[in-house]
Amino acid sequence: MANISFDNTENAFEYKNDKELKKANFLFSSMGRTWLVKLGTRLTPWAIRNKFPVKGIIRSTIFSQFVGGETLEETAAVAKKLGEYNVQVILDYGVEGGEDGESGFDHACDEFIRVINYAATQSNIPFMSIKVTGFARFGLLEKLDHSVELNAGSLMKRYAKALESLTAQEKEEWQRVQERMLRICKVAAEKNVGVLVDAEETWIQDPVDVITILMMEQFNKEKAILYNTVQLYRHDRLKFLKDSLEAAELRHFVLGAKLVRGAYMEKERKRAADLGYVSPIQPNKETTDKDYNEGVNFCIDHIDRIALIVASHNEFSNLYATQLLQEKNLPLDHPHIHFSQLYGMSDNITFNLAKAGCSVSKYLPFGPIKDVIPYLMRRAQENSSMSGQTGRELGLIKRELERRKI
Repeated sequence: MANISFDNTENAFEYKNDKELKKANFLFSSMGRTWLVKLGTRLTPWAIRNKFPVKGIIRSTIFSQFVGGETLEETAAVAKKLGEYNVQVILDYGVEGGEDGESGFDHACDEFIRVINYAATQSNIPFMSIKVTGFARFGLLEKLDHSVELNAGSLMKRYAKALESLTAQEKEEWQRVQERMLRICKVAAEKNVGVLVDAEETWIQDPVDVITILMMEQFNKEKAILYNTVQLYRHDRLKFLKDSLEAAELRHFVLGAKLVRGAYMEKERKRAADLGYVSPIQPNKETTDKDYNEGVNFCIDHIDRIALIVASHNEFSNLYATQLLQEKNLPLDHPHIHFSQLYGMSDNITFNLAKAGCSVSKYLPFGPIKDVIPYLMRRAQENSSMSGQTGRELGLIKRELERRKI
């Protein structure tokens, strides 16, 4: 059995020179100051909107840590460097909701297809990521979801009922959304590039799940091209994962599942409290971890029918997945198993998994600074707890600085 350790900082930071490592140390130290993060996450979006000259500062600090570049061409250099260490890349065009209506949605769709075409030319870019809110109006998704949230029945039955609530104009709009998704999937299937559909807020997730499952039925017949994202910090998602496999078996397709813990916890809890409904979020971290690891176990138990992406910064969950594979005498680079972490975080996991022979990638966003600000603000907020991710990152960086004697 492979002896995998996430404490090896030499492997973790081999791809960073001394200057880059010191810069990462400064950045994570800054993010450990909660007051600074709160101030920055309020002022930065405002400064960008009002055209204050702050892009240079952003580009040289948090942007360079967590984003590949402003263009696909800039990002190519980062992807090439990661490839030298057997680390693959999931490309993500960082658009989150179009501001230009239908023309903006069409542009986002075209950009997603451009990313697929580029990924197909690169040996270490097996996947790209999309957000349905990049090419669909949030309000339309919200109406589709809200129309069914009090109705019982399966996801597909709720979806059919929700469609009845749309006006003729909205039905045409939804048809255009499906056509954009179809265009993306067709090119991905032709080019053999996996498409990961990001999770959204709970109040728009149902239509995202539906359109993803419908596309899986069409394009995942022989292998997984499309992957749905399952947020296990929701208390209903382990059941959803199992129901999704049932649908895959019934409709004869390979289920693509990217397991994450989640990204919208504070927003979800606040909305539930404000509107007086039961929070969809797990009561605590322990139940989230339990469901996540059960999800990993379930997927590996059905690895012939499920293509799994363990998208996690949790060391135990990653080790647990490798142990399950080895216990079942399955190779660490089994074609239905992949590991992934965000670019700029958890290098100790990514690069040590790569050294062990696992199929592993960095999730690498790119896009104009103004477009990736929401993504960057989430990274700053989730790293603001010294006892959590930032403390771990800093400890590893400092240990490597000491090892290098700098």
